[in-house]
Amino acid sequence: MNKTLLWKLGLILGTLLIFLFGIFGVPQSFSGKGLVAAMGNHIHLGLDLRGGTHLILQVQVNDAINVDAQNAIEVLKQQLNVRKISFADISQPDPQNNPDHISIKGVQPSARGDLLSIVQDHLPEYDITGGAENSFSMAMKPAMLTDLKNKAVAQAIETIRNRIDQLGVSEPTIQEHGLGQYQILVQLPGVDDPARVKDIMQSTAMLEIKQALGGPYPSEQAALQAQQTPGILPPDGMLLPGHSMPGAQMEGPAWYVVSRVSAVSGKDLRDAQPSRDQNGQPSVSFTLTGEGGQRFYNFTSAHVQDNLAVVLDNKVQEVALIKDAIRDRGEISGGSMSEQQSKDLAMILRSGALPAGIKYLEERTVGPSLGADSIHAGVTAACVGMTAVLIFMLVYYRGAGINADVALLLNLIILLGFMGFSEAVLTLPGIAGVILTVGMGVDSNVLIFERIREELRNGKTPTSAVDQGFSHAWITIVDTHVTTIVSAAILFIFGTGPVRGFATTLTFGLLANLFTAVFVSRVIFDWILSRKQRGEALSI
Repeated sequence: MNKTLLWKLGLILGTLLIFLFGIFGVPQSFSGKGLVAAMGNHIHLGLDLRGGTHLILQVQVNDAINVDAQNAIEVLKQQLNVRKISFADISQPDPQNNPDHISIKGVQPSARGDLLSIVQDHLPEYDITGGAENSFSMAMKPAMLTDLKNKAVAQAIETIRNRIDQLGVSEPTIQEHGLGQYQILVQLPGVDDPARVKDIMQSTAMLEIKQALGGPYPSEQAALQAQQTPGILPPDGMLLPGHSMPGAQMEGPAWYVVSRVSAVSGKDLRDAQPSRDQNGQPSVSFTLTGEGGQRFYNFTSAHVQDNLAVVLDNKVQEVALIKDAIRDRGEISGGSMSEQQSKDLAMILRSGALPAGIKYLEERTVGPSLGADSIHAGVTAACVGMTAVLIFMLVYYRGAGINADVALLLNLIILLGFMGFSEAVLTLPGIAGVILTVGMGVDSNVLIFERIREELRNGKTPTSAVDQGFSHAWITIVDTHVTTIVSAAILFIFGTGPVRGFATTLTFGLLANLFTAVFVSRVIFDWILSRKQRGEALSI
């Protein structure tokens, strides 16, 4: 055996061992169960095989637009007051259907230039037009409006992904779904508590720390009547629901008047962890960023002996007296928070708040037993198809059929090893891709073998026939594989879920087939020819 053939055989053996490692790793035992368990740890199964939850969510992008519009209103009011420009009202005429529209009433004609300057300098994303009776209308520019909606979806995907990752769900699929519908596809293989996951995903968890101006009050009406001007809240105040604090005379639901402006908010959080309060009850401790901590220190320094309200999702969770200046640490406690709720809340705060609410459009649950049936059916189909192909190649091509069968088996090993190394998810359509790959492998061998047969019929020697067969079939094989890989790439780019699984296995299989059908098969032929006497016939 010459050295060239020897190193080629060594390369094939090394490739086989590498991809076997990709499939099994280092098994704890080499028994049937041990190998199956090792394979299960490396070949990850998709939702349709493993079971789990399939969700389609829709981001309520108008929520994000409403937040931006409300911030714009506050900026307008602040700047108009700074410039001592009087106005009657600034509001959103239709926050439900046109949340980006803002109406300004009662600005004197002499202040028109100042108003336009404020919008241009501080709110450049809005257009402003004049109206009747000293009124003005503002609307967000179309490009900015579209950008804000797309950013809301992108931020929602990132936030949901952070929360799912912290839950430890393996191989989740979280991606945009549909075109221009602001939808998100979420697939969670192996999830055994979908209700909890849904609650965590849709929770906005918007944390704000505000000054508490009054409360608790037993009802909203009582809160309004307790103000300096009965029925009217302070200009910088707002009314929020909550619950009575420990030691309060009243029990149950309560209402509080808090400042509109927050001292710090969730975006200033650096970390949040479950903990215990001074009474040993579950709570959440949080740490602020450097900038947020400095603002919090300035706020608490200026409000010593005032009350502080911790607001979560527009509900007052806790009210405490500011005894000394606080820099960068705080705690959320009170109520009937359980151990699990404190862990979930800490996790949600760490992952950031959703920019908008989400609505569930579709929910499907795949049971593990159905997934097991799919695996059994898919594996059975693959085994039956593979066996039929192997037998056909042996019967039709005789000795050369062994060559093809070895190449096909190595092709399958390389494909599964690819999936193990890349951590690609195997789906039911992916199994179909594996079976299709076997067919493509057979097709390549048939092209080569038939070409070799034709050369032999033309009177070529076995060595020359093999050489000519591979050299002439090579271009056709590459052409068919490249065009199919391009098609699979398009499926992967534009497809979702199972379609991408099919494209993944098909692509890996075709790349493996280029190696086995051309290189491995040729090396086997060269090895067989090296053992034959000159002029001895080739079994094909």
